Amino acid sequence: MIFSSWQFIFLFLPISFFIYFYLNHRRLIIAGKLWLITASLFFYAYWDIRYLPLILGSILLNFAIGTGLAQSHDKSRKERGIQAINRKVVLATGILINLMLLGYYKYTDFLLDNINIVFTTSFNLPHIILPLAISFFTFTQIVYLVDSYRGETAEYDLLNYSLFVTFFPHLIAGPIVHHGQIMPQFASRWTLTRRYSNILKGLFIFAIGFFKKVVIADSFAVWATAGFDSGQTLDFFTAWATSLSYSFQLYFDFSGYCDMAIGASLLFNIWLPINFNSPYKSLDIQDFWRRWHITLSSFLRDLLYIPLGGNRCGEYRTYLNLFITFVLGGLWHGATWMFVIWGALHGAALIIHRFWKRLNRPLPPFLAWATTFMFVNIAWVFFRANTLDDALRVLHGMIDLRSASEGTAGTIPISDLAWAGWLSDILINLAPASLIGQIPIYLAIITAFVIITQKNSIELVQEGIGTQKLTYSIFLFITAMYFMLAATSSIFLYFNF
Repeated sequence: MIFSSWQFIFLFLPISFFIYFYLNHRRLIIAGKLWLITASLFFYAYWDIRYLPLILGSILLNFAIGTGLAQSHDKSRKERGIQAINRKVVLATGILINLMLLGYYKYTDFLLDNINIVFTTSFNLPHIILPLAISFFTFTQIVYLVDSYRGETAEYDLLNYSLFVTFFPHLIAGPIVHHGQIMPQFASRWTLTRRYSNILKGLFIFAIGFFKKVVIADSFAVWATAGFDSGQTLDFFTAWATSLSYSFQLYFDFSGYCDMAIGASLLFNIWLPINFNSPYKSLDIQDFWRRWHITLSSFLRDLLYIPLGGNRCGEYRTYLNLFITFVLGGLWHGATWMFVIWGALHGAALIIHRFWKRLNRPLPPFLAWATTFMFVNIAWVFFRANTLDDALRVLHGMIDLRSASEGTAGTIPISDLAWAGWLSDILINLAPASLIGQIPIYLAIITAFVIITQKNSIELVQEGIGTQKLTYSIFLFITAMYFMLAATSSIFLYFNF
């Protein structure tokens, strides 16, 4: 079940909503929370019920460790001094168990495959299926353990902790939330009754995200897949259409998911932290990472970059810490060398950006934006490609200027030219056939560029929702519903991570 499916929109979400607030209306608050946990676990198990014990076991283990850390923090200063080493051991053990669980499911095949290559061994690969959302609920609970160690958590009971972890809008693909961002909201009486202003805002944001996913992202997915997975040599125009299609597929897919998660959560009067803030408007790579997957960036900064020394250990050590952080951040996205290369590219870009800032020579705004976007677009090629050969094939086409003028009607599939009918015969005399075949894609890309310059959904909501915006959202929802019912919606890309 995904947010953009009819099962979620017409069955799961309304049933969860009405029963939750009915129980709250009857003052059955505990029953309401228990219902929301049950609904969230059903949402999780809908994919594969075999992994339900995994998330339940993870919740029980981390709740026990976190509770112990929180209670021991309240001891007297003398007792805390005696127990400081033990508390650090408990925290380290808890984090290690979480990372070992994540590593087993996510990196076993990758590790054994590389051992076989390096040492010419022949270990059999178990081909372990990655449990849904394991990266996100693992990182969420690691954050909770660290907060408990620091004494920044209240002593929650198992019911409230389970609700914090499993709340379905953020369970599958984030955001990675702190307990302090969610639990005080559930504890507030203000959230226990229906708030029609929040319902209106939630439905508005959800409709925008729904449209982004099934109309824009899934359309670009067809063109990106055709270029990356075909194995064929790509000419200049096709290669650029391929890379830009994936850049916008990923952008609108993740942006759409974040909008739908915030929108669904708002129906229950819960504001999730903003995880996506128009990153393609960024004028430098540092700003990009302040806008893209914001909660993951914060997690890597707080629990990896700063413990490594951050920027406190000199210039060159700072560069090394940045590079290590982003290489591991790339590896978090998937157990392939392509993700490592992607992370290394971003780590190197941040080092260059930091060095450039020291020169105090800022680029003109448009050039700064174009440089940032083009780097991000090129780096996404490695993120999307299945192999290094696939990535180099796309990149080679992007710099193959000779192929831009060599294409003829005889070398282009008729299906690529069929979109224009008789107009194709006229256009062939005016431009390379390979460009004509890609015109529909480039029109979509130009439209996408226009869209990303507009205000995002959160900015629109903050301005207030009037009749015009409500009509606009209804139109987007109906259009998205048509696209969803006319085709089989793909899963959100970040579900794979």
